[in-house]
This record gives sequence, C-alpha cells and structure tokens, in this order.
Amino acid sequence: MHTSKTLASDYRTLFISDVHLGTPDCQASLLSSLLRRVRPQRLYLVGDMVDLIAMRKRAVLPPAQQQLVARILRLARGGCEVIYIPGNHDAAFRRLCGLRIHNVSIERRVIHETRDGRQLLVSHGDEFDTHVRIAPWLLMLGDGMHQFVLRLNRWCNGLRRVFGLPYWSLAGALKRRVGTAQRYIDQFEQAALHQAAREGLDGYIGGHIHKAGFRTRDGVLYCNDGDWVEHCTALAETSTGQLRLIDWQGEVIAIEPKVVSTPVTSPGVLVNV
Repeated sequence: MHTSKTLASDYRTLFISDVHLGTPDCQASLLSSLLRRVRPQRLYLVGDMVDLIAMRKRAVLPPAQQQLVARILRLARGGCEVIYIPGNHDAAFRRLCGLRIHNVSIERRVIHETRDGRQLLVSHGDEFDTHVRIAPWLLMLGDGMHQFVLRLNRWCNGLRRVFGLPYWSLAGALKRRVGTAQRYIDQFEQAALHQAAREGLDGYIGGHIHKAGFRTRDGVLYCNDGDWVEHCTALAETSTGQLRLIDWQGEVIAIEPKVVSTPVTSPGVLVNV
C-alpha cells in the first residue's frame, strides 16, 4: 500500500462502515478522533454501524460510543449530508429505508457520483455472501476464530495503551496470513466488480468483509472502506474526485489505482447476481 504522512482535512465525501456499536470491539474513540480531523460534505455510513446481533446477548454502549453517535448527529444537523445504509448486523433498520430521521437518510443502496463524474454503487456488501464458494463449516469455524482473535486484539491494544503505543490491528495481521480468508475476500471482490459492471457503473464501494483496499478489473474500480473494530480505516473522496484510504489519524494509507479498460479475455469468476 502507498503510505503518506499527509493528514486528511478537506474531503468532499467520507465512507465508513462496520463500526459495530454496542460491542466491546468498537473503536469509537478512534473514529471520533478521525471525525474531528475530517469534515466531509457528505458522510456515508455503509452498514453494520450498530451490532444488533451481538447486542441480543450483551449490549455495551460506553460513553465513547455514545459520544460518537452524538458527533455524527451533530454533523448531520450542521449541514453534512449523512446517508445510512444498514448492513447484515443492523438489518432490522432496513425496514426504515426511504425515511429521513434526525437529518439522516436511510437507504438500501445508493449510486454515488464523484466530483469527476464517475458513478459508483454503494452498498454494505452482504448481498454477495451467497456468491462466495467457501465450505459452510469453514465459514462457521472462521467466525468463531474471528471472535477469539478480536478478544486478543482488545487485550493486545489495552497493553499497548499502557505503554503509550498507538493502536495496531493484531486481528488484521493474522487475517492476512490465512489462506481461506484471502480466498473469501477475492471471491467477494469479484462478485462486487461483476455487479457494478453489470449495471454499467464505474465501480463499487462497500464494507462488510473488514478488509480495506482497492482493486480494478476491466475498467471497473472496487473500493472497500474497511472497518472500525480491526483496521480502523475509512474511504475518502477529495475535492477533485480522487479516492483515498485513510486511517484513524487521517493519514493517507492508499490511493485508488488508475483504472485501465482492457478487453475481456475470460469469464473470470462466475456469479449469479
């Protein structure tokens, strides 16, 4: 990934997802820190903002998480256009799609137009799960391991705070070394690219898989904004339409690759969307 120490400040649009409010893994204070640095004209909340599934067993909403919600609502009242796209962990809110509550518009999916005129499909991404060819038992095992690693992640970063060290994603580091996780990510990205191409769009923006990054195929751009339990990243659009990945400090960690249209030489991954 391209890295930069340049701090983000004046962004046209900000995309964040997978905050998982209501759980102990939510990095609310880090996201609040980013929102103090970045003042977008438009903010997309791209799903799993609230983890209603986890909250059925145990609800955790400490002051840092309450303050984050208040900050987002202040942005909405202050003129920032806030669009909330519920995900699979907050799917109950999908029944509210089409409504506007506290200056927050709730939508199932959105076509976002960048400053340079590109049209990008924005959705949470869980709709592509059915197109990922991974054995169900492996997915169940992976989910159990993921929860265990998140607990380790909390312990690890609690210790780092004691020693004055910055946040570091143990969960993300381990995930990059697991072949099954990488296959899942690859197939998810292919399905998202296929859907954007099928609709004649320039690209796709989503979350869901907790893996920030860019990818291109046949002139179509894939963007994932990451999450706020492991990697703590967001996708930002500049005033000229360029897309960048930024971290909780507002530092640029990746810039969108140049999209080159190439002839289709093979069907690639076959999906039925």
